[in-house]
Amino acid sequence: MTVLSNKRGVELDEQVPGAPAAPLEAAAEAGAAPAERSLGASVRAYVALTKPRVIELLLITTIPVMFLAEGGAPPLPVVLLTLAFGTMSAGAANAINCYIDRDIDAKMRRTRRRPLARHQVTPARALIFGITLAALSTAGFLVAVNPLAAAGSLFAILFYVFVYSLLLKRRTSQNVVWGGIAGCMPVLIGWAAITGELAWTPLVLFGVVFLWTPPHTWTLAMRYREDYAVAKVPMLPVVATERRVVTESLVYTYATVACSLLLWPVAGMGPVYGAVAVVLGLVFLAEGHRLLRAVRAGVTGVHLRPMRFFHLSNVYLALLFTAVAVDPLLH
Repeated sequence: MTVLSNKRGVELDEQVPGAPAAPLEAAAEAGAAPAERSLGASVRAYVALTKPRVIELLLITTIPVMFLAEGGAPPLPVVLLTLAFGTMSAGAANAINCYIDRDIDAKMRRTRRRPLARHQVTPARALIFGITLAALSTAGFLVAVNPLAAAGSLFAILFYVFVYSLLLKRRTSQNVVWGGIAGCMPVLIGWAAITGELAWTPLVLFGVVFLWTPPHTWTLAMRYREDYAVAKVPMLPVVATERRVVTESLVYTYATVACSLLLWPVAGMGPVYGAVAVVLGLVFLAEGHRLLRAVRAGVTGVHLRPMRFFHLSNVYLALLFTAVAVDPLLH
């Protein structure tokens, strides 16, 4: 799974090493519930557990596929129900991930303001919240959409929690390659919600997101390499040279663009999608080659500007899937 925004710099409320824990933190470490918080603060903490900015990415890939599956504008009630239960499903997986990763989240600059790292929610409550969302989202899909969409939603939650968070993340540098499968599922869920079945078209789009995920995540990890190293998470930039990371990212970028072009004949897309896919692909590849030229020239660290590729990758995916939605309306 991937993010769309990131906080930079050292947090101002970081605990001074060796200093006594703050009352709220001491209570949490002792297993006690956090001090009473206002209703608004509690709601914000639970919403933050779901990682809303991550969910945005999932919705970007779900809605356009529904347009493509329908061959035009899909029924609004189905769209709204799919988005509602899809948001709950992704939120469930993210909340449980926060529970599992609460120890390393507290060590990383990028994540130490998350609710569990700041002891705004107890681990037990976060876990119960995540499981409840998982149950409600699965039941909602089953009753209000269809069984295939429900099965896809449940699979995404279980895969993200058990395969990525518990099995892969802390054990292999290929964690985001295979763990990214969970983030590809909204494509299949959106298609299933409209058609009640699967086909080659959503599988090709599944492939686009699958191949896009490693370079997108690795360039983010290049920026936060020290964070992952401190947390002992073996992201590829932690265990490999920058040249290898950039080279492999470029290989995946080529594969992403090729898969995006494969959709043209497979789904019978029109000229709008074809033109957008070609132009976006060229821009995406150009940025990948910029990174490779820089690392070959001896540029290292932040001077490589990996976040430029990361942000461009977000734009690439958003515009590509926008073309997926618009093309059937014009074709």
